[in-house]
Amino acid sequence: MIVSDRHTINREIHNVLIIQLGDIGDVVWTTPTFWAVKGAYSHANISVLLREGYGCLLASDPAIHRIFEVKTNLGGFLYSTIKHLQLIKELRREKFDLVFDLRSGDRGAIMARLTGAPIRASLLYQDVSFWRNMLFTHLLMEPAPPKDRVLGAAEQSLRIIRGFGINAETTIPMLRVSDKVMNVVHRILMESGIKPKMSDSFYRFITINPFSRWAYKEWSYDKWVGVIDWLWDEFHIPAVIIGSRGEAVRASELVNKCSGTAYSLAGKTTLAELAGVLSLTNFHLGVDSAAPLIAAAVGTPTITIYGPSDWRDWAPVGKKHRIIMSDMDCVPCYKKGCNGSGQSMCLKNLEINLVQTVVREEFEKVL
Repeated sequence: MIVSDRHTINREIHNVLIIQLGDIGDVVWTTPTFWAVKGAYSHANISVLLREGYGCLLASDPAIHRIFEVKTNLGGFLYSTIKHLQLIKELRREKFDLVFDLRSGDRGAIMARLTGAPIRASLLYQDVSFWRNMLFTHLLMEPAPPKDRVLGAAEQSLRIIRGFGINAETTIPMLRVSDKVMNVVHRILMESGIKPKMSDSFYRFITINPFSRWAYKEWSYDKWVGVIDWLWDEFHIPAVIIGSRGEAVRASELVNKCSGTAYSLAGKTTLAELAGVLSLTNFHLGVDSAAPLIAAAVGTPTITIYGPSDWRDWAPVGKKHRIIMSDMDCVPCYKKGCNGSGQSMCLKNLEINLVQTVVREEFEKVL
C-alpha cells in the first residue's frame, strides 16, 4: 500500500472502474469526475459501479463504457449470494487496470479489491473500519482545502482524482437524456393529462418536489398547497408533483388538497424519465433533495428551499439557480431537526410570501 499526497500512475491504462455507491445526488455530482477520467485516459474504457436503479441516469453518457449496479433486496441468502458472485465475476472479466472508490464505505472497498485490479485507489479515511484502507494499493492523503470555498459537491470526488494527476475541465454536472427516454416521457405526460401547450410540443408547467428522505428538510404541505394554488391563480400554470414510488400516496393527497391545477408523477418514472420530465419544465421548485440537482444537470433553472443543511455544499451552481432559506441566525446548523425533534424551525417559520417573491422574479425571466 502506498500512501501519499500525490500519486503517479506509471502503466498503460485500458480499463477503469469508478465506484460511486452514494445517493442519487452523489451520482449526479460525480459526472465531472467521469469526464475528467475519460479525458485523462481517452483511449480507455470507463465503467462505473453504482447502487441499483441509478445507472439509467448515465445510460446516455458517451464517456461511460459500462454501468454495473450493486443489487439490493435480492431475497434469500442463497439467491443474494449468487447474484453478488455473478456481479463479481462480471467485474473481474473486464480486467480493470485502475479502480477508483470515491467513498469511505466498506462495500465499495471490498468490491474494489474483488475486481483484482492492480491499481486500486481511494482517499485515506480515518474514521473507518481498521481493514478498509488495507484493501487499496494507493491511498491519497487528505488534500488541503482550497483557499476559497468551492461551491457544490463535485469537489468531493474531484479532489481524489486530482491527487492522481487528473484535472477536470468543469465542475458543473450534466446529464443526457436519450430520444428513446424522451418518447416515453411524452407518453407519461399525455397519460397523466399533461399536454403540450402548442403543436410544437412546448409544455407549460412547474415541477415541484416537496419530499426529502429526511423529514427535517421538508416544508409544510399546507404551505405547498398555498404555493400551488397561487401559481394557478396568479399565472394560470399547473404544478407537477414529482417523487419516488414511496411518496406517491402523499403526492396524491397533496394534489387533492389543491384548488389550483396540479398533477402527480410521483412513482411513475424511472430516474432517467424523471430527468426527461425535468428537462421540459419551465423551472423546478422544491426542497433540498436529488431533484434540483437532476433538473440543473439537464439545463433547467431551479429554486431550492434549504433548512439546516448548507446550500453552499449541495445547491446547483450558477446564475440560473436560486436558493431560499430562513434568516434565522442558526442557519445552517447541520442538525437533523431542532433539539432532537426531527423538525426544523427554520423551515417551519419560512413564510409563503418569501417563496412567492422568488418565484415571481423567475417567472419574469422564463415566461
